Amino acid sequence: MFKDLRETIAAYKARDPAARSTLQILLLYPGVKAVRSHRRAHWCYEHRLYFIARLISQWSRRRTGIEIHPGAKIGKRLVIDHGMGVVIGETAEVGDDCLIYHGVTLGGTGKDTGKRHPTIGNNVMIATGAKVLGPFRVGNNVRIAANAVVLGEIPDDATAVGVPARVVKIAGEKVNYAAEVDQIHVLDPITAELSALRERLDQLENASNAKE
Repeated sequence: MFKDLRETIAAYKARDPAARSTLQILLLYPGVKAVRSHRRAHWCYEHRLYFIARLISQWSRRRTGIEIHPGAKIGKRLVIDHGMGVVIGETAEVGDDCLIYHGVTLGGTGKDTGKRHPTIGNNVMIATGAKVLGPFRVGNNVRIAANAVVLGEIPDDATAVGVPARVVKIAGEKVNYAAEVDQIHVLDPITAELSALRERLDQLENASNAKE
């Protein structure tokens, strides 16, 4: 337990430039508190103490703003930066050395039974506001951009952006026509589609006016 805690604190120091001391991370970082509470809740869940498990998780949610279902499987050295609004579902699995920002959901679509939530590989970064929805795998070393909505499997070493998310890079190489992107400047295919529809409507109106 203490080894896991030491590794988690080291991960926060490595990933968060605002982290100033071990004591600050241990006592003040909501992500650390949420994961520590989850370890206890998950133990209770595994031993069929479902009410106690859910009680711990709901207490942690009120305290940290981070909701991790007791049934979720969380790997080592998870860093939840800021954390407010993070939701991780019952059958979700998160690998080692992952980084999750605030507003992220690892959820279901409501269409599946049994395994309903995603499996996240190792060393995955999920940026602010991203939603990963469904019982599929997100590979190792994946980067998911801010506000992306991931509805299908993502291969190893990929970067995914947009709504719905699409892969724009694999191992640093652009995929097809993919443009250079970052967490801030994310291409939105819905906006592009609406622009095309608006242009088409203008063409039809112009054609109708010409006939009159």
